[in-house]
Amino acid sequence: MKAISYFFFYTYIGLVVVAGFWGAFIGPKNDYSLLFNFDIAELNERIRNDMLSQYRFLRAIELGFGTFAFLFVKEIFSDKKFNKLFLFIMLSGIMARVTGILIDGSLSPLMYFFLLYEVIGLILIFFYSRKKIYASR
Repeated sequence: MKAISYFFFYTYIGLVVVAGFWGAFIGPKNDYSLLFNFDIAELNERIRNDMLSQYRFLRAIELGFGTFAFLFVKEIFSDKKFNKLFLFIMLSGIMARVTGILIDGSLSPLMYFFLLYEVIGLILIFFYSRKKIYASR
């Protein structure tokens, strides 16, 4: 259980950090094309700039969350407060995706893959870390 929990943790957080850095500082225009099949050049300049600014901001927050998780991995798996915060943030992302499905409609296969990966990771990390936290008391 330990190995698979850490595997999901590090692959999830690794992608969060890479996607966050990429989207905030390198290629947000490419993200719209690759992830959403959308050419933002079709938008007027003001809307495009606002959209890119907000996207960069959200990706920077993602980068911050990933960096936090890498820096405090030991605490996330052993300290109740860090564990609850990490799981709450992860669950919030999952619930945002589910809310989007319910309100906005179906997703692409790639987005369903991310959702499934996040749910599996959350469950594994939750059960492994809870067992570890409560066993150490």
